[in-house]
Amino acid sequence: MDLKALHSIFLKCNSVCTDTRKIEKGDLFFALKGDNFNGNLYAQEAIDKGAKYAVIDEETYVAENTIVVDNVLETLQKLATYHREYLKTPIIALTGSNGKTTTKELINAVLSTQFKTSATKGNLNNHIGVPLTLLSMTKDTEIGIVEMGANHQKEIEFLCNIAFPDYGLITNYGKAHLEGFGGVEGVIKGKSEMFLHLIKHNKTIFLNLNDPIQIKKAGKGNTFTFGKIDTHPEVSIDFVSSTPFVTSKYNNSIIESKLIGDYNFNNIALAIAIGNYFKIEDNNIKSAIESYTPTNNRSQIIQKGSNKIILDAYNANPTSMRAALLNFEKQNGFKIAILGDMFELGKDAEAEHQHITNLANSLNIDKIYLLGENFNISKVDSEKITQFKTFDDFKTANKSMRFKNSMILIKGSRGMALERVLDIPNLLE
Repeated sequence: MDLKALHSIFLKCNSVCTDTRKIEKGDLFFALKGDNFNGNLYAQEAIDKGAKYAVIDEETYVAENTIVVDNVLETLQKLATYHREYLKTPIIALTGSNGKTTTKELINAVLSTQFKTSATKGNLNNHIGVPLTLLSMTKDTEIGIVEMGANHQKEIEFLCNIAFPDYGLITNYGKAHLEGFGGVEGVIKGKSEMFLHLIKHNKTIFLNLNDPIQIKKAGKGNTFTFGKIDTHPEVSIDFVSSTPFVTSKYNNSIIESKLIGDYNFNNIALAIAIGNYFKIEDNNIKSAIESYTPTNNRSQIIQKGSNKIILDAYNANPTSMRAALLNFEKQNGFKIAILGDMFELGKDAEAEHQHITNLANSLNIDKIYLLGENFNISKVDSEKITQFKTFDDFKTANKSMRFKNSMILIKGSRGMALERVLDIPNLLE
């Protein structure tokens, strides 16, 4: 079946689904394969649950209302590109080592005050998530916002060739996925594939003049610039403070966010700049940013008993961990840091965990708990640091620990699932 015919069928379906547990009546099911599963096995189940059609790539499973293609994943990706060209909706794409999802949500909050927007749900930002994001857009969508993640070279280039963005941005370059990218220089090269694509297709880069690496990588591309006033940008946005929340100055207006940490200033500045570019009224930009509250374990502020907690347990890498600790030191009160291992660092893992251990020890933080195999082997010469090989070891030690009247930072990679700290009985009083 050619793409035009498949797209015609897609338009008659309610939405695309790749998981039979989430099938709704009228869906178009794509039978994806993975290392440990074969979606073809569930095609009939999807139809039985209400899917109009199931797209498969193994003839063994042909039945009524199945559509056979050579490769289901490639078909999903090509259909997404076809749909994107069919809609001709302006697409903003973003990538970066840290802050992608927060920045995406801020941009969406600002633009949705005056446009009908459609943005990546959660962090569906990979070779499957990007197509699903594009296919969720409709003729009513006035601006699409597509988050793109990557852990190796050429991945951003590949995703851009699916979405063909009209605008793009990079939040930052950091020490994330060092194993896959082959070091920091590899990270910079991989993330900058966004700019290379935009330059090649004569599209627009939202350029942060506070970042000299971005300036270099943007070259002579079409840019819309923002930054602090002394960088002479098209839109000037200045940092005011972060005690405890980030406050910015834009067009003589003070914008007080609900985001903690200096590191969130550039994420906010991006949303302000893009709002300016799309002629969002200043009062709408201000209200959108001031109303945005982080969720999903991303710099959430939680009150638990007598303790105030900064829950930043969605993910971690050396760059974001360092920024979180430096911000945490500025907070008032008795400070406790609970830090979990940072994953995907490859040969740099031991050294990077030691760097973070040394940094934490040097800061004005009263008590530090290090959790995970990598942190457990860090060399420690401080009574304020306690190491645990596993989360369960930390939990067991709860029998003799009680946290009261404290500021607590909880941060680690997703695989550590440190939000579980909140569920330890009697720990947080």
